[in-house]
Amino acid sequence: MNSAILQIAQRYVRFILLVFAVIALARGHNYPGGGFIAGLLAGLSMVLKGFAYDVEVVAKQMKFSPESFMALGIFLILASTLPSMLDGASFMTGYWLKLELPLLGELKLGTPLVFDIGVFFGVIGITRLFFFSIKRAE
Repeated sequence: MNSAILQIAQRYVRFILLVFAVIALARGHNYPGGGFIAGLLAGLSMVLKGFAYDVEVVAKQMKFSPESFMALGIFLILASTLPSMLDGASFMTGYWLKLELPLLGELKLGTPLVFDIGVFFGVIGITRLFFFSIKRAE
């Protein structure tokens, strides 16, 4: 589809979707579904660009293939399990690093966040692969 209105609108809507994806990832990493919902929102922003332009044009503009997004996601998911395995604790036990930031206070970074970021990238890759394969089949 080469709609001029959709091409203009997708620039703004994609930005909004990506902002909400980052918010969902940051807010949801301590709750179920944070990385998954954020990945769907970010993947949807890429799908929207695929609707606005031709799929081949969008695929050429993307710097990374869907497979590389999925590989990075799987790597991060597996990396989030390493601290518990190396410590001899139960599988996927959460570990946190507490940082004291001058104006923000205490910031807790942990293995659940690494896991959610891995899910985030994996879902982006699967969404892109799924959508682009369907659009090419048409």
